[in-house]
Amino acid sequence: MIYLDNAATTKISSTALAIMVEIMQEHYGNPSSTHGLGRDARKYLRQARESIAGHLKVSADQIIFTSGGTESNNLAILSYALSHQHQGKHLITTAIEHHSVLEVFHKLEKEHGFEVTYLQPKDGHCRIEDFRTVLREDTLLVSMMAANNETGSLLPIAQVGQILQEHPAAFHVDAVQWMGKRPIHPQELGIDFLTGSAHKFHGPKGVGFLYNSMPKLKSLILGGTQENKHRAGTENLPGIVAMATALDESLENWEKKEEHVQELRTTLLANLPESVFLNETGPQLPHVLSLMIPQVGKDSLLMQLDLAGIAVSGGSACTAGTLEPSHVIEAYYPDQTERINHSIRVSLSDETSLEDVLTFTQTLKKIIGGS
Repeated sequence: MIYLDNAATTKISSTALAIMVEIMQEHYGNPSSTHGLGRDARKYLRQARESIAGHLKVSADQIIFTSGGTESNNLAILSYALSHQHQGKHLITTAIEHHSVLEVFHKLEKEHGFEVTYLQPKDGHCRIEDFRTVLREDTLLVSMMAANNETGSLLPIAQVGQILQEHPAAFHVDAVQWMGKRPIHPQELGIDFLTGSAHKFHGPKGVGFLYNSMPKLKSLILGGTQENKHRAGTENLPGIVAMATALDESLENWEKKEEHVQELRTTLLANLPESVFLNETGPQLPHVLSLMIPQVGKDSLLMQLDLAGIAVSGGSACTAGTLEPSHVIEAYYPDQTERINHSIRVSLSDETSLEDVLTFTQTLKKIIGGS
């Protein structure tokens, strides 16, 4: 199988897997226990927290371990909005966010009376001018992803963070697709909450983190005092240590890895059939490509590629199996139904080979030629 669906999940690295097994077998104490095995486990928990905090250039006590990006997004947005609604009930996000962000905002609208502004991309961009226009005195929270999971589009988080330095609104960034590809330092960018998920950078599934700079963020999961009372429940120590290990590996020589992925991207685009083209959505991370293939429907194409041993996707993995069109492509191209129904996502990693990319383009040419 040629795997070109790395935006959905990545293969766990051998180093992360090995440390995960070691923790389960040799350091299996509960970090909350006071005996020797508990203290041993707590040491590994502390080291993992310090390692991740070091990459972000933040304090270790600002890292909350969670079950992944969805929980981290829910915790940051829902907890902060409900705890601070007396300061304002206007929220800002974008129309291209992950569903774990959008559905929280929908809940706040429907059940708690918040007013939400959904920024729409225009001409392939989420424009900073539009953000300035909708920002109000009573805006409580802004949530904007660092890079889109379906197109790789980079959003103007640095500019937003700079604007909010002069505004009391909190700033949440979903950095799930960015994390492990390039460094990111939330304090330098004016970010108050930042989300990461291990399985997007060669770590295990079911574990992630939230950077939190705000005091008294109320837990959404009750029953214990773990994670400094931010998240009840025994910590997933094997997953957490493996996540820290995977992040270390991912950010080591990251520029060389990105150069490799950029070369793959350039080769892929150069070898596509002439009738296939990239969905242009402004500046993009190189590892995600949204391709418009007019000759064949998305579902049929995915099936034919799968039969040929090539894994790609039709968009976000969280909506796989549904009949709903991609809300991301729909937001970028609202009047182009054909593009919405004929776009697929190809996502690369530093482990993808040039041969993988060329096999994909050759197979695509055969499928289109026979359609």
